Amino acid sequence: MSKNLVIVESPAKAKTIEGYLGKDYKVASSYGHVRDLPKGDKAIDIKNRFNPTYEVTADKKDVIKNLKALVKDAETVYLASDDDREGEAISWHLKEVLKLKDENTRRIVFREITKNAITKAIENPRGIDIDLVNAQQARRILDRLVGFELSPILWKKIKTGLSAGRVQSVAVRLIVDREREIEQHKAKSSYRITAIFEVEGKTFQAELPKKFDTKAEAEEFLKKCLEADFSVANLEKKPGKKSPAAPFTTSTLQQEASRKLYFSVAQTMSVAQKLYEAGKITYMRTDSVNLSDDAMASAKSAIQSSYGDKYHKSRKFTTKSEGAQEAHEAIRPTDFGNTHGSGDRNEQRLYELIWKRAIASQMADAELEKTIITVDISNQPQNLVATGEIIKFDGFLKVYLEDTDDEPEEEDRNEGKALLPPLNIGQALSLQEMKGRETFSRASPRYTEASLVKKLEELGIGRPSTYAPTISTIQRREYVIKESRDGTPRDYVEMIIKGGEFKDATKTENTGAEKQKLFPTNIAMVVNDFLVEHFPNVIDFSFTARVEKEFDDIAAGGQVWQDMLDSFYGNFHKNVEDTEQIARQDLNTSRELGNHPVSGKPMIARLGKFGPLVQIGDSEDEEKQFASLKKGQFIENITMEDALELFKLPRDIGMFEDKKMVAAIGRFGPYVRHDGNFVSLPKEMDPLSITEEEGIQLIKDKREADAKKHIKSFDENPEIQVLNGRWGPYIKMGKNNYKIPKDKEAETLTYEETIHIIENQPEPKKKGGRFAKKK
Repeated sequence: MSKNLVIVESPAKAKTIEGYLGKDYKVASSYGHVRDLPKGDKAIDIKNRFNPTYEVTADKKDVIKNLKALVKDAETVYLASDDDREGEAISWHLKEVLKLKDENTRRIVFREITKNAITKAIENPRGIDIDLVNAQQARRILDRLVGFELSPILWKKIKTGLSAGRVQSVAVRLIVDREREIEQHKAKSSYRITAIFEVEGKTFQAELPKKFDTKAEAEEFLKKCLEADFSVANLEKKPGKKSPAAPFTTSTLQQEASRKLYFSVAQTMSVAQKLYEAGKITYMRTDSVNLSDDAMASAKSAIQSSYGDKYHKSRKFTTKSEGAQEAHEAIRPTDFGNTHGSGDRNEQRLYELIWKRAIASQMADAELEKTIITVDISNQPQNLVATGEIIKFDGFLKVYLEDTDDEPEEEDRNEGKALLPPLNIGQALSLQEMKGRETFSRASPRYTEASLVKKLEELGIGRPSTYAPTISTIQRREYVIKESRDGTPRDYVEMIIKGGEFKDATKTENTGAEKQKLFPTNIAMVVNDFLVEHFPNVIDFSFTARVEKEFDDIAAGGQVWQDMLDSFYGNFHKNVEDTEQIARQDLNTSRELGNHPVSGKPMIARLGKFGPLVQIGDSEDEEKQFASLKKGQFIENITMEDALELFKLPRDIGMFEDKKMVAAIGRFGPYVRHDGNFVSLPKEMDPLSITEEEGIQLIKDKREADAKKHIKSFDENPEIQVLNGRWGPYIKMGKNNYKIPKDKEAETLTYEETIHIIENQPEPKKKGGRFAKKK
């Protein structure tokens, strides 16, 4: 029996800590939150100062039972959940549920799982910080009230099954606003002049600083240059320096892991959590860029031993974001001497990124020399300019350089900072070629998960613990989809002078291709407009940021949480009651496109039960026809031409095995139907243009894939099949799947053995794991 019981949030963390504390300590896990507000309207007593009723969640009943037994045997209980509001709330809930007494309960916190940090925490216990708990309660209750009162209105007025959330709805608004901005952007063209010069066998590129607005101006300039001489008018060298970025906060880690490792925001947090629980990095939810003195000393010795003294420079970073807790630290390795993480490939890659960023923050500036060459054109007043950059001392660049979200101009993609050949003022230059290329202005880019996090942080919306759940929620609720889309071809003009001749040509480029960007769905557009019109406060950026600050104020003990909820709820609830009165038909969820060119019936784009559609005929028309919108089409801007195209589906695409093949769009996307079977179309195929040959090939491929999946079936009962799944072979009977024991070969299973396996499936494992009470 251990005298001391330490309760943490996860079994992985428990395992790491138990290794540090020795035999007098038992470390158990609560597996996260143990209590929550129950579903339904009985959870919050609004009239009685928003008094919440909490219930132990069904999946935690056994966990609590096991913990109660361990508490009974312990002299002192240490509540060691995470050092933030969520963690404080978990400790408070545990104290309440386990009926822990003040005299033998201690709250301990640490920001890293190392022997030193755990020992220090045990030596410096405190009580539960009720202000932090109240800030978490206020957030949870406010979000429940908003969701609970808004969702039924969306059900009644727009579409069944919808839900709204306080922070999620604001995130969706950002994506909807950006989509409309892109839609309204009219690309403006201009002409960029670039030239390639040769000096003693080496080439360099120069550019005209100003773009021309018209083709005529660019052409006139180029033709004049055919007659011109070129020389070096000026040569300027400027020293420069680059400084490293601050160590990671939650949001900057999410951004860099997205840019450098292509991780989603949720994946970054899940991998970081594993690294934290294994004792490799400090706590991964933080908005501080601060490093402790110990960490700075440890970084210093790692830099000096690996790179030498001149590479080290001590730096203290301070956080710009309001409400950041400077007592907390940035995300950093717990041991700078450990340059490579353990665990799987992704854990190693993320660890390396964290290590490099933290080490670089304590390294010397990079020293650069920038060269600017001005090129004189003998018969024109304008000059061309070439810039080059050399690194005199690499400093922190030896280890790390931060990426940016800025998308380069199409024609800049392959250009770095060129190294310029040695030149003198007055030196004549030989022109190899000069180009005038038509370029187009671009709309702001769509958000990636990471750039959306950055925007939310800039606006003061959400906190380190809320970014990842917010972004996962808006995708899960199908307000937003993350995907890559192919661009469309666009013509541009390119003029060139070379070898004393002028030529011009029209070329084609791909524009608007998107990689893993966030796109709003039609439902997002409709819900967003409804909320903006009827609940402007809930969806207002500055209002949402102000609510965050009020949570911070509660956490600091500056405000009573019930008062804060009271001031929000009064206006909000009145809004809900007013909106109840709006008739559904007054909502702007459909759009008339005009009359059908043949039948003369009205054509309407609207939201249907299974998604957005176009309809021929009004609601009373018994012969009305429907067609689903394609991906990327919006109710608000679909044209009559686009809508008429959709009615060309379903279309017959030919015959196969004497049966018809039909292409159409269903609620799960485009497909080909043949002999009662459905085959989904791959992304690159369009149901309006798919050919008979392509349809036949798709059907054959699907049959082949299905055949590989099927291992065997039985005459005794055709409903039972042995199939190959993504986790290996399994048995399927009706809608249920059954595991095959490791000692059995799927291919040789008899019918009797299969029945035996189905009837003797092991009980599903209950939560409680190694901390379950021993019988």
